[in-house]
Amino acid sequence: MTAHSATATRARTGGPKGDGPKILEHALGWTLIVVVAMLVTQLGLL
Repeated sequence: MTAHSATATRARTGGPKGDGPKILEHALGWTLIVVVAMLVTQLGLL
């Protein structure tokens, strides 16, 4: 068994990929920030 065949049969772990809807990820990130800010404000932590 060579090093190439050992790495070729290795299963993918589902890590980050180069493709995907970047705008959706961006919008969800900002939505999470807004929700956390609203929660902090409502609880009086700031």
